[in-house]
Amino acid sequence: MRIDGYIIDLVRGDLLIEVQTGGLSPLKRKLASLTRLHPVRLVIPITEEKWIVRLPKEGDAPQGKPARRKSPRRGRVEHLFKELVFIPDLMANENLSLEVLLTREEEVRRFDEARARAWRRKGWVIHERHLLEVVDRRVFETPAELAGLLPDTLPDPFTVQQAAAALAQPTWLAHKMIYCLRALGTIEAAGKQGRAVAYRRMTG
Repeated sequence: MRIDGYIIDLVRGDLLIEVQTGGLSPLKRKLASLTRLHPVRLVIPITEEKWIVRLPKEGDAPQGKPARRKSPRRGRVEHLFKELVFIPDLMANENLSLEVLLTREEEVRRFDEARARAWRRKGWVIHERHLLEVVDRRVFETPAELAGLLPDTLPDPFTVQQAAAALAQPTWLAHKMIYCLRALGTIEAAGKQGRAVAYRRMTG
């Protein structure tokens, strides 16, 4: 369906639903325009568990079967900040809500001889993806709810490094999370701890 000149993935009553499996940066103008007049729900699937299936190569024995293994990477709700960093200010708009779907999926790969040397997967390219299950769903309607992803165990004030340790996530992800929450006004800089900037939660 097309509304205000934009193609909309789903419409449920007055609610416009946009499902985004790629980057959010291209959506910035679209979301800013639509939320002026409509409530919009942005849905972001995050793969909590992935199975990788490699199809047999051409020339393999007829009895060759796809090889299936579990990826060691596991997605978490906090990974939404990898993309939200491109549109943090939009989450302050009361017409925009965010829904994170944690999923299990199967990624099927096939061998492409033409890419065997240059391709980072040594010729194995994604052929198709299958959604196996939605294992959890989280909805965020306010900046305060996003700030609730900060662990309660954090000291006050806290640093990026302390946030990363409490989340058991890389420092680069904690940086993105804090950048977004600061842009939304839910945390603020509160001096320094050594050379590191310290932050505290905003109240009220």
